[in-house]
Amino acid sequence: MLLSTITLSDYLILSGLLFSIGVFGVLTRKNAIAVLMGIELMLNAANINLVAFSKFIDTGLNGQIFALFSIVIAAAEVAVALAIVISIYKTTRTIDLDKEDTLKG
Repeated sequence: MLLSTITLSDYLILSGLLFSIGVFGVLTRKNAIAVLMGIELMLNAANINLVAFSKFIDTGLNGQIFALFSIVIAAAEVAVALAIVISIYKTTRTIDLDKEDTLKG
C-alpha cells in the first residue's frame, strides 16, 4: 500500500481505534500506571487527527504545531502524574486505584 493511497478516513479509523483502546484501558484498569498509559493513547489519537486534518485540508503547519504543543504538554503531565504516583506509593505501598482513599479525608 503506497502512502499516496492512504486517505483521511484511514487515519480517522486508526485514531478511533487508538482512542477506543485508551478509553477501555482507563475504564478497566486498577493500576495507576496503566490508567496513565490509556490517557496517553487517547492523547496520541487526538494528535493523529490533528496531523491528518492538517495534511488533507492543507492548513499549512497549524495541525503539526498544535500536535507538537500537545505532545509537550502530555510529557509534562506524565512527569507530574508519575511523581504523584510515586509519592502515593511511598505512603501506602500500593498503586491500586480502588484501594486508594487517602484524599477522602
